[in-house]
Amino acid sequence: MSDERVSKRARARILDRVREANQEREPVEHPGTLPDALEPPGPFGDAGRSDPVGAFEDRLRAAGGEVVRLADEAAARKWLEEFAREFENVSVGVGVPDTLQPALPKAPPSEAALGVSVAVGAAAQTGSLVLSSKEGRRSQLLPPVHLIWVRAGDVHTTLGDALQACRQDLPATLALHSGPSKSADIGQILVTGVHGPGRIIAAVLLGPKP
Repeated sequence: MSDERVSKRARARILDRVREANQEREPVEHPGTLPDALEPPGPFGDAGRSDPVGAFEDRLRAAGGEVVRLADEAAARKWLEEFAREFENVSVGVGVPDTLQPALPKAPPSEAALGVSVAVGAAAQTGSLVLSSKEGRRSQLLPPVHLIWVRAGDVHTTLGDALQACRQDLPATLALHSGPSKSADIGQILVTGVHGPGRIIAAVLLGPKP
């Protein structure tokens, strides 16, 4: 049998599986035009404007992320000391201040048990943390657990607002982290932590900047 016929048969089998899977799915309405789709839905609109940190927490937790609120940097250091005990080493982003770095041996991102970064912003609308490439992308993606510091004042209602706030000092790239890494194959099996951290913790600093 020629390679071309083998390829066609394999393609047909794959498409047949997709058709079978789609037969069992409920039809989904079209989300509408892009501006309408981006508008925060009913209850979220009010919650996002009056309590963006609360709305952000709800969205990120719904996606599998974790959120901890800390009153100030003193409370953050105390929490960090306890949190870091379960890890052997750490890879730290270049923008993380010394006071928010765990007292752990430093390791390359590919070998570190924990990665620590600082977000330049966050969006309540999507539960997303905005991370700068200046921090070092490997520390954000390679360790299996990622701790991200974000200040409550940098949590914005919409994704557009969060990105707009970053315009003054744009890095080469901005990345949106909206929960642990998730991957799925054609068999619709969802696996966490294959192409990035399997656990993400957003530590929200409620106090003003020192």
